[in-house]
Amino acid sequence: MVETTSLSPQEVQEFLFFENRTDTRRVIVQTHDVRKVYKMGKIEVHALRGVGLSIFEGEFLAIMGPSGSGKSTFFNMIGGLDKPSGGKVFIDEVDIAQLDAYELAWLRCRKIGYIFQSFNLIPVMTCVENVMLPMTFAGVPSEEAFDRSCAILRQVGLGHRLTHKPPQMSGGQQQRIAVARALANQPAILLADEPTANLDTKTGQEIIDLLVGLCRDLNVTVICATHDMKMLDKCDRVVWIRDGMCDRVEDRANIKIQVGELSHD
Repeated sequence: MVETTSLSPQEVQEFLFFENRTDTRRVIVQTHDVRKVYKMGKIEVHALRGVGLSIFEGEFLAIMGPSGSGKSTFFNMIGGLDKPSGGKVFIDEVDIAQLDAYELAWLRCRKIGYIFQSFNLIPVMTCVENVMLPMTFAGVPSEEAFDRSCAILRQVGLGHRLTHKPPQMSGGQQQRIAVARALANQPAILLADEPTANLDTKTGQEIIDLLVGLCRDLNVTVICATHDMKMLDKCDRVVWIRDGMCDRVEDRANIKIQVGELSHD
């Protein structure tokens, strides 16, 4: 029997969840009592106040919460973009706080794909060149990188726009390039930060459907930090962050969505 008295309330909840669950999927991301404090002179801002969470391989997870809730901070912890002030973050059972700069860069390059709200594409490079870039950093031979990039772009519906540059394309097409680039090194995890925020409703839905399809087809874990309520209809679970803490974690099946209304069983 595991002793739970030294765990935070959230970690006790996680422990009980795993003790009683019948789901046998592998846990690919795990956080324990993650805290983040930003110091501005004599003022301390507690962005995270002890978040514990386990995320499954092949899961589509939405992280939601109001602005200033700590949602983006927690997202950055999972992605290794920032280090916690306390607690631990494990990616595939590796404590990323123990990695040096080179090891962390290696993990981010090969294990995690990033999709950003503002696309972050290089405007003077073609679609193929943008997607090839992470492979170049990973040491993939140029011919192999080119072939893989073309295949991924076809997979996201841009096989006919391989030589076009981002400024020649719509916002939805640019986000598809960003998704393809995130898949370049065949990551286990896709992190999407507000991936539909700069898109119209129809295009945003297309990007959500694309991410869901990739999650199912490739068994990649997709983690979205979002305000977009359309995500709720597609994800497996929703993590609600409030005041730097995990307010609740809910299965999609327990959330009833109606036009103009959201309720919880």
